[in-house]
Amino acid sequence: MKTPDELNSGWRKAASSIYRRPTDSKLFGSVEMDITELEQYIAEKRKNGVKATLTHIFILAAARALKEEVPELNTYIKRGNVVLRDHIDVMVSVLLRESQMGSVLIKDADQLTLQELIKVMNEEVKNSRKGNENKTMRMKDKLARIPWPVRGWVFRMLKTITSDWGFSFPSLGLSANTFGSFVVSNIGNVGLDMGYPALLPSSNVAFVLVIGGVNRKPAVVGDQILPRTILSLGAALDHRVVDASHGGLLFRYLKKIVKNPELLDEKI
Repeated sequence: MKTPDELNSGWRKAASSIYRRPTDSKLFGSVEMDITELEQYIAEKRKNGVKATLTHIFILAAARALKEEVPELNTYIKRGNVVLRDHIDVMVSVLLRESQMGSVLIKDADQLTLQELIKVMNEEVKNSRKGNENKTMRMKDKLARIPWPVRGWVFRMLKTITSDWGFSFPSLGLSANTFGSFVVSNIGNVGLDMGYPALLPSSNVAFVLVIGGVNRKPAVVGDQILPRTILSLGAALDHRVVDASHGGLLFRYLKKIVKNPELLDEKI
């Protein structure tokens, strides 16, 4: 059994001040994708020394979706207006050690090839595991050290100044673009088939993409019922900046990449 100190980690103490009762409007969507051929593509890559995973595939595919198909998802709210971001950066949830979660920021992800993305992400994860998390993630520990209830007041003040008003604190790693364009989390790695993620109030991202479980299921292929590898994929979208139709365009683009993963080997 975990001790109170283990239960009240820096993140848990920070989360108790960050989150309130769910009153904001959010959109949720999910699909199932046949990734049988995609798994074969990944296996071939790994044979050739490129250690690709489903996470890498969908990080890059989603980043390119924002570039080519759904620029509306690369936006945020600033002083009551929707603003288009200049870059497509991706915040990725990763397991740092044992059950401790962290995150890494992949900058200009849409401009990378799959192999380049894998290299950049591996370097960022390695740095985070050494204790060199980015400034944004280190803020959770600073916030956790502030006594309650002042902690909640400080968070709301920082959120108002950065996320709502659009001011930046580079020394603290805080700005309206702190969390990048969107967040990716592979919950399938921790045993969940599907989940419906929270939109972190201070993140200002338009959506969170969730990679769920992978299962073998019967599916209709042509006129036959065959065993296929099926992936659950979900997203939570900020209804302030996008509608359900934008989520549909995102999933449609992801399906295109699943059928044509070799497109990720080329720059756009």
